Amino acid sequence: MKLQLAIDLEDVQGAIELIQKTKDSIDIFEYGTPLVINFGLEGLKKIRKEFPDITLLADLKIMDVASYEVNQAFDYGADITTILGVAENQSIKDAVKAAHEAGKELLVDMIGVQDIETRSREIDSFGADYIGTHTGYDLQALGQDPFETFNIIKKNVSNTKTAIAGGIKLTAAEEIKSANPDILIIGGAISTVDDPAAAAAEFKKILS
Repeated sequence: MKLQLAIDLEDVQGAIELIQKTKDSIDIFEYGTPLVINFGLEGLKKIRKEFPDITLLADLKIMDVASYEVNQAFDYGADITTILGVAENQSIKDAVKAAHEAGKELLVDMIGVQDIETRSREIDSFGADYIGTHTGYDLQALGQDPFETFNIIKKNVSNTKTAIAGGIKLTAAEEIKSANPDILIIGGAISTVDDPAAAAAEFKKILS
């Protein structure tokens, strides 16, 4: 199990400082969608220059023009990028092809997918590297968490690695161990606490 830190609420310099604090515990750093919107891929490029050896995911949440957008993410320094599970089948297939031709990886984000069981099986056949459940902020506010959806995904994929995200806290340690995703994605429970380095280390312990 790898630990991914979703960096969403900082500016680029804040992201750099957060990476510096947590890099001993984090396997994958996510340049979150708010950073993409606010600072573009130029911000990702700055982070790559500052940290040439870390694994970077650009959370582009691609919907269309997949090959182009996938390659843009990689040209600016990403190792992994994301496409939405609600995108057209051809877009996902094109994204997979472009990622693999570049020697990189693709994660399919299942946010907004209604028929999780069917779509998981479909995406499993497309060759993506990861499929991830994602309980967004708006649904977290209603008390939802990602574990139920994740378990459906895991039962319906045989080739694709799995990821889980959505307001997960340290108190969910037993659920995390039981779910056993390939990537555990944590955001605010690390990035918004007083001591991000200590929080990241505590999550890392769960994975060992």
